[in-house]
Amino acid sequence: ASASDIAALRAHYGLDAGIGAQFVAWARDLLHGDFGESISLHRNVLELLAERLPATLELAGSALVVAVGLGGTVAVSATLLGESVVGSFVDTVNGLFLAVPDFIWALVLVLAFGVFAPVLPLSGRIDPSIDAHFATPFYLLESLLTLRIGILWDVGKHMIMPTLALALPLAAVITRVLKESLREAMVQDYVLLARLKGKSQLRLVLQEALRNAIAPTLALTGVQFTFLIGGSVIVERIFGYPGIGNMAVDAVVNRDLPLIQGLTLVFGALFIIVNMGVDLLVVIANPRLRHG
Repeated sequence: ASASDIAALRAHYGLDAGIGAQFVAWARDLLHGDFGESISLHRNVLELLAERLPATLELAGSALVVAVGLGGTVAVSATLLGESVVGSFVDTVNGLFLAVPDFIWALVLVLAFGVFAPVLPLSGRIDPSIDAHFATPFYLLESLLTLRIGILWDVGKHMIMPTLALALPLAAVITRVLKESLREAMVQDYVLLARLKGKSQLRLVLQEALRNAIAPTLALTGVQFTFLIGGSVIVERIFGYPGIGNMAVDAVVNRDLPLIQGLTLVFGALFIIVNMGVDLLVVIANPRLRHG
């Protein structure tokens, strides 16, 4: 491209103005719902975010459900086992899971289920040969609600590996925090009183200790959910998953400033919304905070 072409493009996207002027212009347009135009994709940034964000939300949401289910089950089981040999083994394994980041799990899963035993798809969100015709960008949720089992199975298969890669480290964190909270709750007076009344160990954990130990885990889970969305950048890239994480990498590589600004705004908004929601859930879940 000639120097005049480059100058024309810089003027078109407002890149010839100072940083302060660029920010003021972007903020002014933002107040009118204009997120700008992607330099690399030549499309409206808001449209791109609306297409890609649901994919990441479904992935992060699925990972959160798996992590909470797995971490909660292991924490309760470890509490019931106490200081036994099996309980110590569970703690050791959980420590190993804590030490392995999500992108390492992603590579391990690719080798295990994509190369050595190729039973799961390596990339994408759905088989391109399937003519699905989705009404919304929430493929998993829509196929579930409309009971399109074949499409649901294909979408689910594409999500298994990236979901596990994100969920396993988080499950280990939840296990450690919830197990410690349960350990502290089990020596409280109300639990000891319930034990004297003849309640079994399982009922003590589930009915007495868990409801008071859940608040710290809820707070942690909310913070970790925002980290899941941030962590999806690398995991989405590895699996070629079409979410905002993958798009963020492309935006940075292509120096697509309008798209980077839009993505930064979305990440920040999600962080604020999730943490506000978690604060509300913590108050609801903790009787002492609710009545204090």
